[in-house]
Amino acid sequence: LSFLKKMVFFSIFFPEINDSEGHPSSSQQTLKGTSKWATSLENLLEDPEGVKRFREFLKKEFSEENVLFWLACEEFKKTQGKKQMQEKAKEIYTTFLSSKASSQVNVEGQSRLSETILETPHPLMFQKLQDQIFNLMKYDSYSRFLKSDIFLNHKKCEEQEENPPEAQTAAKRASRIYNT
Repeated sequence: LSFLKKMVFFSIFFPEINDSEGHPSSSQQTLKGTSKWATSLENLLEDPEGVKRFREFLKKEFSEENVLFWLACEEFKKTQGKKQMQEKAKEIYTTFLSSKASSQVNVEGQSRLSETILETPHPLMFQKLQDQIFNLMKYDSYSRFLKSDIFLNHKKCEEQEENPPEAQTAAKRASRIYNT
């Protein structure tokens, strides 16, 4: 019973900490923009603006094909119908995996993937290769992205939108008035 009383006390006086069931509050779960991107690559890739900024960064590193391949595979998984799957599978293969690919990704096992597999496509046919690219981005590019000017400048702009300079100066003036 004392645990329940504590939970009620905390939920009433500190609603930003936990909800009524003791779970982190929604304000902690609904991080936005760069704050959310910085928590995981998965969160970054779920946000169209995050993908845009990450692509911009990868383009400068000459590895934009990695995120493009990952996105193409995600889209491929949603494809319905054998004919559409064949077309998209062939497009992914020729764009990212064949030896003559215009945006070739560097994955193990790619040489074993032949065009014959494209005749009988299935939603997870690229999964192992997609996982390799995801891990490459997660353990290599993503950490550099979080330190990049692209990320840091976007974060700075977000912070300025949340706390405009005029609001900061008003707060400083109030602070000076009350502290004298």
